[in-house]
Amino acid sequence: MILLWPGEHRAGDTFTEAAFLHAMVQIEDAWLTVLPTTGALASSASVLDLVSDADMIDLIDESEVHGNPVIALVALLRQRLRAAGHDDAATWLHRGLTSQDVIDTALMVCARQAVNRIRGEITGQLDALTDLVNTHRNTPMVARTLTQPAVPTTFGAKAATWLHGVLDAAEALAALRFPVQLGGAAGTLSGLVELVGPAAARRARRRLAKALTLSESPPWHTQRTAVTRIGDAAVTVTDAWGRIANDVLALGRPEIGELSEGTGGGSSTMPHKSNPTMSVLIRRAALAGPPLATTLHLSAAGQVDERADGAWHVEWDTLAVLLRRTVVSAAHTRKLLVGLQVHPDTMARRLSQMSGDVHAEQRALAAIAGHEPSGAFTGLIDDLIDEALHRAHHHLQEMP
Repeated sequence: MILLWPGEHRAGDTFTEAAFLHAMVQIEDAWLTVLPTTGALASSASVLDLVSDADMIDLIDESEVHGNPVIALVALLRQRLRAAGHDDAATWLHRGLTSQDVIDTALMVCARQAVNRIRGEITGQLDALTDLVNTHRNTPMVARTLTQPAVPTTFGAKAATWLHGVLDAAEALAALRFPVQLGGAAGTLSGLVELVGPAAARRARRRLAKALTLSESPPWHTQRTAVTRIGDAAVTVTDAWGRIANDVLALGRPEIGELSEGTGGGSSTMPHKSNPTMSVLIRRAALAGPPLATTLHLSAAGQVDERADGAWHVEWDTLAVLLRRTVVSAAHTRKLLVGLQVHPDTMARRLSQMSGDVHAEQRALAAIAGHEPSGAFTGLIDDLIDEALHRAHHHLQEMP
């Protein structure tokens, strides 16, 4: 719904229905390459080009009948393999797998693509943030707590806290694993063992993960940590970006005027307005993310038996929407940071308007300590800024 979620187009083909369809076909194709290594199938045949977006309507209709899209997809692929003269491959297609194996693994393939895009945008954000911190480490401004003037700080110090938040988010993304799902009908792999024997079944598990460049994993049909961790990481990043957007919105109010967006949006009725559109859209994503992650956790808590009735099904679209929106917000945040306008003169003026009030804490504590105020009204800001910059430098060096 591009018109109802401005910026949606920035996600491109990330986690679209077409991308998910391609991922499912990719899993079936990879399995056909693994089966010959078990001795079950003499030679494989590729199915990558046997399904197109034009097949989507039929698959959608059948998905409602069966409750998931895999059953109709497998039937279509078998039909087209036979039409191409690959009867053996058609017979062995999907054997040893179950629908959940294909869907869960396809979710991981699509989620990995989304996370890689987000991480790429974060690299640009870190570059922009380190520039802001370096440029404005000595730009004085008033720190505010509970909306009220508190003590002196610098904009570089504020931006350093933004930097830490984005680095926390980047680390959460980097820690994610994308496990293959291979469990068969009820997570025991009994069907695969029946087809090829225990030793070959063990090899098949390893080789499917390798073919898809996913992590090896025990079956996780009703253990949904892989999904909730991805959702939590997505919310961690939108939290960090939302905090930045909130600061820009607050400090960009005309009566404060310390920050402004590089390019503001317009108004349909008020030609004088330049709205902080990027910040508004980033804050929107930060507010929308947690309920989606909550749905993923409710799904995980609602798992039962060896395949859940409805709790599993609610994950698919929820995860796709959450990650697409996070990709969009990643691009918006990078644009905001690259174009952010800082107004040092206004910051200095606001600080001076506070008179001596913002120095009250230092004066009171100096009196308790029995000496005159030292004049070090910004505390250990330089140390704190250097710590943030060092952490960012180390993270960027460690990135692949």
